[in-house]
Amino acid sequence: MEAINQKLNTYFESWMGPRDKRVQGMRLLDNYPPTFALTVMYLLLVWLGPKYMKHRQPYSCRGLMVLYNVGITLLSFYMCYELARTVWHGGYNFFCQNTYSAPEVDKKVISVLWWYYFSKLLEFMDTLFFILRKNTHQVTFLHVYHHASMLNIWWFVMNWIPCGHSYFGASLNSFIHVVMYSYYGLSAVPALRPYLWWKKYITQLQLIQFSLTICHTAFAAIWPCGFPIRWLYFQISYMFSFIILFSNFYIQTYKKQSASRRKEHQLGSAASTNGHANGTPSTEYAAAKKLRVD
Repeated sequence: MEAINQKLNTYFESWMGPRDKRVQGMRLLDNYPPTFALTVMYLLLVWLGPKYMKHRQPYSCRGLMVLYNVGITLLSFYMCYELARTVWHGGYNFFCQNTYSAPEVDKKVISVLWWYYFSKLLEFMDTLFFILRKNTHQVTFLHVYHHASMLNIWWFVMNWIPCGHSYFGASLNSFIHVVMYSYYGLSAVPALRPYLWWKKYITQLQLIQFSLTICHTAFAAIWPCGFPIRWLYFQISYMFSFIILFSNFYIQTYKKQSASRRKEHQLGSAASTNGHANGTPSTEYAAAKKLRVD
């Protein structure tokens, strides 16, 4: 295993340059195979989990879900607050910040971004809950792509660009997760669901997040400061993939559903005129089948 680790590290460094020595010794970061193995286990869960649950009753998981969502909400708030406070008082340049500035500031940012990387592993629990509750329609390509790719990408981010301009996307995403996971934590309590009105706007916030991250990344390409340019191009490409996938999700979930409701309302009016009544409206079924995107 040690020989494999050394070969991988040598290959990565020949491709991307020397790794940042400030993260040496941090849990899960010294070698790539553990992160890769955790991702393979996650993909096996996605594949085998529904097969295991096929002839079993769904689990409620309500108590665990409340604790999990509250925990992720608090962790996300901590990361967002600490990153914003650190870079503000540390004098980070908003338009472009290299990975080497004041040592204490960089050290703090690296520490918080490690928690951000680790949170991507914790978020695999989203998929586990979907499978245990037999909500497998929510385990979409977008869901799996998002979860599996983020953990791996952030392993590389932490090893090569663990501070500097990297802070922005993580801090913004942490803010979005405060909004999102607080919603899902509250929605796990049935009595609170009628009062939760902001689910539709979560996807809109996510799309705004991706657009702002692209703009912020582009600033560093236009006004360079020594931050690796290839990472900037990769970040922009990755964010564009999310814009495409999340836009499709938004259209499928909300726009087409809204059009379907208008059509059913018109048909319902015509039916009532003829003295007919339908059973359970299909809009209620559609609402029950809404997808969750994390």
